Amino acid sequence: MYFKKFNFHPSISQRIRDLGYETPTPIQDKAIPPVLEGKDVLGLAQTGTGKTAAFVLPILQKLRSRPRGKIRALVVAPTRELAEQIHEATKALGSQTGLRSMTIYGGVSQVPQLKSLRSGVEIVVACPGRLLDHLNNGRIDLSNVEVLVIDEADRMFDMGFLPDIRKILRHLPEKKQMLLFSATMPPDIRRLAQDFMYHPVTVQIGHSRPVDTVSHALYPVENHLKTSMLIELLRHTDTESVLVFTRTKHRAKRLAIQLQKLDYRVASLQGNMSQNQRQNALNGFRDGSYQILIATDIAARGIDVTSISHVINYDIPDTPDAYTHRIGRTGRAAKTGDAFTMITGEDEQTVRAIERLLGSSIERRTIEGFDYNRPPPPRTHGSGRYSTGPHNRRGEQNRGRSTSQGHTHSVSSHSVRHSDQPSSPPRSQRSRHRRPHR
Repeated sequence: MYFKKFNFHPSISQRIRDLGYETPTPIQDKAIPPVLEGKDVLGLAQTGTGKTAAFVLPILQKLRSRPRGKIRALVVAPTRELAEQIHEATKALGSQTGLRSMTIYGGVSQVPQLKSLRSGVEIVVACPGRLLDHLNNGRIDLSNVEVLVIDEADRMFDMGFLPDIRKILRHLPEKKQMLLFSATMPPDIRRLAQDFMYHPVTVQIGHSRPVDTVSHALYPVENHLKTSMLIELLRHTDTESVLVFTRTKHRAKRLAIQLQKLDYRVASLQGNMSQNQRQNALNGFRDGSYQILIATDIAARGIDVTSISHVINYDIPDTPDAYTHRIGRTGRAAKTGDAFTMITGEDEQTVRAIERLLGSSIERRTIEGFDYNRPPPPRTHGSGRYSTGPHNRRGEQNRGRSTSQGHTHSVSSHSVRHSDQPSSPPRSQRSRHRRPHR
């Protein structure tokens, strides 16, 4: 077992074996040694490469033999979902160490958090906003923190959390170990590292490019046809779990409702949901209750589902870095995955930037038989918007869908039928044959 070379305490090594870890990922192999040595580390690796264990395991090793009941490790994450993911990984890997971990974030009652703080914990995983609330009200003491981790540092910057991070740093001891982990590292984050880190060891895996196990394809389409195209992709592509990204939370919610009307097992994940609703959506996606999860970029931070076969960008991300984060949700754990992106004429500049990041052009595909010339529907009364969804078209309501396991690049030659066309045959009568994309 290659993890033996790190000489973790038996209580940690046993959990590594129990959880099925066999060999360290590249980021774990390169980052764990300097973290164990107490050095500051700047870790740059693609999403889905094992960054969480790269800092959790050394923290458990470091805190195992020291005093208990005081906060000695602080992990700061941009979203609740990512905070929960890190917390769960910490609990799983450290279940035999006696170390206690808790999460702090907004959108939920402060009472359980205050109770956990009073009972004494060694590891806190927090989002910046609620953590600052506790700090400003004197409810949390960070004077004993020995290790600070800032995870997804670039997304912190994108979300405007950089000033909050600097405020939090003022509450921490000057002498501490600081670790920054992220899929990308823009200049502002590097400046933060220069200001607060002491001779950091830089560990870079993959040069910020998306994982090699993901294949990419672009689907040019007009905005008003995106929903119909998504349905075609879902119907005629063999998928396991599908993560669909939209630009806005309202679009995520609306699209989920439209697909639910077509009998898809789908949930949305967006900022207007309560924490319990968000957690139920995530849990259902993990355990297979939902085959499709429609999410915004911010809400999707922390989604850790290894079986995602496809990421579909209903809306193209704003930056190449955001593209890296999105598609990093598939092709994990040495599995292969597919990233489909719908693009309009306005997206060409972003496409070129993504292609420069990938180092190659991305294949443009069309769907055989799809009606690309269909005019926009009438504007809905008083809204000023087009009605783009299939829910207004009766003939499209009870569509079937592909149920084959695995994932291919195949699409049927049938277009989305109009209301005067016959409905699809029952699932059991459909041929499993697929025609390739053009």
